[in-house]
This record gives sequence, structure tokens and C-alpha cells, in this order.
Amino acid sequence: MPCTTLLVGKLASADGSTLIARNSDSGAGAYTPKKFVAVPPEDQPRTYTSVISGVTIALPEDPMPYTCVPNALKNEGEWASAGINAANVGMTATETITSNPRVLGADPLVKNGIGEEDLVTLVLPYVKTAREGCLRLGSLLEEYGTYEMNGIGFSDEDDVWWLETIGGHHWMARRLPQDAYAVIPNQLGLDFFDFADPENFIGSADLEAFVKHNALDLRMDPEEPFNPRDAFGSHDDSDHTYNTPRAWWALSRLNPDSFAWTGPDADFTPESNDLPWCLVPEKKITVEDVKYVLSGHYQQTPYDPYLHHGDTSMAGAYRTIGINRTDYLACCQIKTGAPSIQWLAYASNPFNVMVPFYTDIIATPAYAADTTDSVSTGSFYWTSRLIAAMADACDRQSAIFIERYQNTTTARCREILNRSTPEIQAASGKDRIHLCMEANEQIAEVTREQAQKCLGEVLKALSDNMKNAFSRSDA
Repeated sequence: MPCTTLLVGKLASADGSTLIARNSDSGAGAYTPKKFVAVPPEDQPRTYTSVISGVTIALPEDPMPYTCVPNALKNEGEWASAGINAANVGMTATETITSNPRVLGADPLVKNGIGEEDLVTLVLPYVKTAREGCLRLGSLLEEYGTYEMNGIGFSDEDDVWWLETIGGHHWMARRLPQDAYAVIPNQLGLDFFDFADPENFIGSADLEAFVKHNALDLRMDPEEPFNPRDAFGSHDDSDHTYNTPRAWWALSRLNPDSFAWTGPDADFTPESNDLPWCLVPEKKITVEDVKYVLSGHYQQTPYDPYLHHGDTSMAGAYRTIGINRTDYLACCQIKTGAPSIQWLAYASNPFNVMVPFYTDIIATPAYAADTTDSVSTGSFYWTSRLIAAMADACDRQSAIFIERYQNTTTARCREILNRSTPEIQAASGKDRIHLCMEANEQIAEVTREQAQKCLGEVLKALSDNMKNAFSRSDA
């Protein structure tokens, strides 16, 4: 069960943007090549058939253009994953989440329903607000059902919404407070739901009745707030090694002063079942903070798998956020009066770089889009995976090269954004699209140049570390 999600409200972000970001991770022992594309209306299907489930769904005739990050190989379907549409609505789908036998017995999963493969294609081209995204997806879930449990993020210039599926046909969604952020590992995460507040909480029309009829409400005191995590979520021992530690570490990074870490008096531990779904951060969150959190491997704790000194007995005890099998990280950044940006990174996050692309476009740079089944240093995806695999094998020697690569590339890309954004804001129509695509090509070239440089440096470091090395030189 892969992926980690980070949501940031506009009053919690450094520049007033809404941010929804997710690591898309393949299952254990696998990875999935991805690419970044723009989908014009003429390429959007009018009838959609899922490869995995076989369900066929008629789609509206008026799709908007949108960006997405589909699978490079289509043997398992589209898996469009994350993107931003022409109405400046972002979507990331999905975070695989957990449930319990009581829920799945009351509303069984639907073998020929919809799932992660399908959701972005079915929803994103047709919605003009984040809330509309929840409502369209909710109606599809109610009609067709789903064969898996998922969490889905939606954003617009004002709001971030988070939707979680419940069994085969039910769902609920919560509007993130604008001054808060949320971290979601592979668990059903909402810890509060108010059936009487439709401005901030929406769901299946019969959700409250479904809870009562199936005895899913576990409150001892009915006056206490309803906790969906208790009613619909999992309570497995495996959560304490796979899920809750990730949320614990991320919360401690963004609330380091108020979020107690360790010791007998700690409010929370890596294995706590009651971690808050959302918090107000202690300082405003930047895109760089998002990248750091979603690259996390328990830095500055005893659980870091890259710990090389002191007591290393607990190193690697918990599943990291920045894991080897990450396929991509996407961060959808949407701000009032500014062009939307989709930040993108490929492969394992501790060793990669996240770069920005404007989304008001009709095509994406070849370096980010041309991912094939063959390994190639001409591809951002494959170059990123090569860098990560080699840097991991000599992490101490390559650390300085990775740090320089990340800092230099991000700074140069931000320079392009700062130079391009005012001109893009003043333009419209084809001129705006042209300027966005021109800036994207510049960003892709800077990224390619820096990635090639880093690849060579890490290759040299790993070569010097080979087991057949010998101190005597022939020179």
C-alpha cells in the first residue's frame, strides 16, 4: 500500500497558495515509469473503459484541458495520478487507505467498479472548484462503486478538500481549514466529521444512516464528536510500523516546538493511534518544506536508515516517506491571480529534485514527457532513478553532490519563475500559452543540465567505492 499525501491551506502557505502534494509509490519490489503530459479536449475520451475493472462510463462532451502524470506504459491503464485543469483546480489521486471488516461487510467493494487507474480522467476535466471535484467523484462512487479504498485531494485558489472512500459506495469529504495542513499516510485519516456542517463536511446522502444501521459509531458518549477514523478506519498492528510513524515524523517537522517527539511525557509517539489529522503549522509552509517532508526518512531520529553512528539498532524500523519505490512526487500550487504550477519530481525523493512547470499549456517538455520502457539518460524519469539508486549505495560520499544538485536546480528554476510570471500574468490566450511553454522548456533544460552533472558526480563517487578498489595506484 503506497503513497504519502501533504495538504496545505492557503493561509498556512508562504505565498498564499493552496498546495496538494503526493508521493506516488509502487508496491514493494516494483516501480512504475511515469511521464508528465498535457491533455487537450480532443484527446479526452468521450467513453471511458477501465483496463483493470472493465467498467465503461460515458463522459461529458465538454472537457477542459488538463495536465497529468500517467503511466508511461499502458498495460495497466492510464493512472493519470495528479494534475491541474484549465479552471485551476488541482487533483491528486490517490492515496491508498485502509478500512475494517465491519465497513467492508456492510458495503462490500465492487470488483467491476472504478479505482485509482480511472479517477483523474473521470473527474478533473469537468470540475471548476475543489468542492465540485468531491461531488462529481462522490456521484461516480455511488453509481459505479469502487474496488479499493482511496483518499483523494482537490484544490482551487481558495480551498483544499480531502475525500475518503468508505466501502464500495460510500464516501466523505472534509474542507481543510485554510490555516492548517494535513499529512496522510496509507490510512483512513479523518478524525472528525460534522454531519450538521455542510459547508465544511459533505458525503454520501445516507452516510449518517449507514453508520447507525451498521453499528459503526463507537462513541461511549453520543455528545462527543464523531470520529470517522474509529468508525471506518483500520486498527492493525501493522499500522504502527507502516503508517503512523510517517505522519508522526512529518507533524514533528512542521510543528517542532509544540509537537512533543520522544520520552515518557511525549504527547505522541510513532505508534500513536490518535495523531491529529490536521494542525496549524508553527511557521508558514513553503514548496521546499513540502519537498523536504515528502522526502523524509526520519532524519534526526534513531529510525533513520541512513544513520551511520551511535546506536543504530532502530535504524530502518519504520517505513519511510521518501522510499526507494517512489515513482513521482507532484505538488499542485494554485494561487489567486497567478499562473498555476505543477511541481514534479521522479524516483526516490531523498535524492531527486522537484521542479516547477506552468500548466496553462498544450504540450510538456520532452525531457519530462518522453519516458519509455528503456532506461535512458535523455529522460528526467530514468536519470532521476539512476541518480537515486547510485547515491543510496554511497550515501555519505554522494550527499554533497545531491545537496548541490537540489539547491542549484531549485534556485535556477525559481529564477525563471520570478522572471516569467509577471509577463505571463499580463498575457492571455495563445500568447499566455506560448510564454508558459517557453518558460517550461527553460526549466527542463536547466534540470537536464544539472541532472547530468549530478549523475556524473554520483557515478564517480560510487565507482570509487567499489569493492574491488585497491589503494596502490598504477599511475
